[in-house]
Amino acid sequence: MNDELQIIDLQPGEGKAAVKGALITTQYRGWLEDGSEFDSSYNRGKPFQCVIGTGRVIKGWDQGIIGMRVGGKRKLLVPAHLGYGERTMGAITPNSNLIFEIELLEVLTRDD
Repeated sequence: MNDELQIIDLQPGEGKAAVKGALITTQYRGWLEDGSEFDSSYNRGKPFQCVIGTGRVIKGWDQGIIGMRVGGKRKLLVPAHLGYGERTMGAITPNSNLIFEIELLEVLTRDD
């Protein structure tokens, strides 16, 4: 993996686009580079919500989800510096590159 965030659209969405400050609802899975899964909203049986583009999640998500459309699926290859960097987070060791597959279910903005 290189030092840049890589965004791969697996399935383009046709709904509302994620914009900075929107409340998004997603389903996702996250893996380490060795293929071991470290997190999954599917396994918890509950979608994940967050405000995007405002530093509430890792930088790789803030940068990689903006512009994604509802109904879309996207793979993010997140270099360590856009993930958790030198911090340990559960099964994620310091300086780990991360891989996510994200399905965007809903985008809510102040206009809604």
